[in-house]
Amino acid sequence: MSMVASDTPRRSRVGVGLVVAIGAAFSFGMSGAWARGLIDAGWTPGAAVIARVWVGALVLLVPTLLALRGRWRTVRRNAGMIVAYGLLAVTATQLFYFQAVAVMDVGIALLIEYTAPVAVVLWLWVRRGEKPTRRSLVGAVIAFAGLVLMLDILTGAKVDLGGVLWALGAMVGAATYFVLSGRGDTGLPPIALAGLGLILGAVGLTAAGAVGVLPVRWTTGDVAYRFGTVPWFVPVLAIGILATALAYVLGIASTRMLGSRFASFVALAEVVAALLFGWLLLGQLPDLLQAIGGLLVLAGVVVVKLGEPAAPALVEPVTEHDLAA
Repeated sequence: MSMVASDTPRRSRVGVGLVVAIGAAFSFGMSGAWARGLIDAGWTPGAAVIARVWVGALVLLVPTLLALRGRWRTVRRNAGMIVAYGLLAVTATQLFYFQAVAVMDVGIALLIEYTAPVAVVLWLWVRRGEKPTRRSLVGAVIAFAGLVLMLDILTGAKVDLGGVLWALGAMVGAATYFVLSGRGDTGLPPIALAGLGLILGAVGLTAAGAVGVLPVRWTTGDVAYRFGTVPWFVPVLAIGILATALAYVLGIASTRMLGSRFASFVALAEVVAALLFGWLLLGQLPDLLQAIGGLLVLAGVVVVKLGEPAAPALVEPVTEHDLAA
C-alpha cells in the first residue's frame, strides 16, 4: 500500500526541511520577475514557460540518469505516479495558470492557485483521516488573509468565470505537486522525480504550443531589468536553472522531510519571494498593505506548524527508502 510521507516528521529533519523548503520557495519565487522581463521584451507567457521547463529538464537530465542507475524497475513500478506528476504537477499547473491570466487579473488568478494548501489539508483529511487541528485552520485563515493583502486584489478587479475555472485547475495541479512530492516510499530520489517530471512537463507544454492551445512567440532581443540590459538567454537560463531545476529538487526534498501539509504552507513564502525579486529586478516596491500581508503569511505558517499533531513517541526506523530519497 502506498503512503504519503508522514505529516508528523521526525524532529531532527524539521529544521533542515524548513531551510530547504524556504530555499525552494525563493527559487520558485524569482521566476515571475525574470519572466516579466522576457514578456515585456516580446515573449508570450507560453514561450517563457516552455523555455523554462525545457532548460530545467535538460539541466537535470544527466543527474537524473545517474541517480536512476540500477533503479529502472523503480521507475516502472512508479510509472503512473511519475506521469501524474509530469502532467498535473508541472504541465497542468503552468498551462492552466497562464490560461487564467490571459482573461483575468494576475492577482486573482495567483490567489486562487495559492489556495492549494487548503486543498492539501482537505485531501489528507478525506483520504487519510488526518483531521486538521483548530490551530492549523486558524493559521490557514491568517495566511489566506495575508495573501489577499499581498496580491492587492481589494481594489475591485474584474473576475472572469472561465479564468476562475482555469485558476482552479492550476490550484489542483499545485496541490498534486505537494501530495506527490511528499511520497517517501517510492524509492525515487528527489532529483530523479524532478527530472522525469520536468521532461514529461516539457513535452506536454510543447504539445500544447504546437496545437495552438498555448500561444508561443519569442524574440532574441536584449531584455531590460532594473540593474541593466542583458541578452535574452540570461533570464532564460536563470528561470530554467534556478527557478525550475533547483526549485523542483529542493521542493520535493523538503516536502519529504516536512510532510505535504506543512510544506504546502511554507511554500506560501514564494509570494514573499516574488515581491522581493520584483523589487530587485524590476523596481516594483510593495505598498504598506502588501508588507503587512507578507507578515501575515509568515505568521500563518508559524501557526499552522504549532497546530501540527504531536509526533508519536515511537518514531519509524530509517529505511532504505529514506536513504534512497
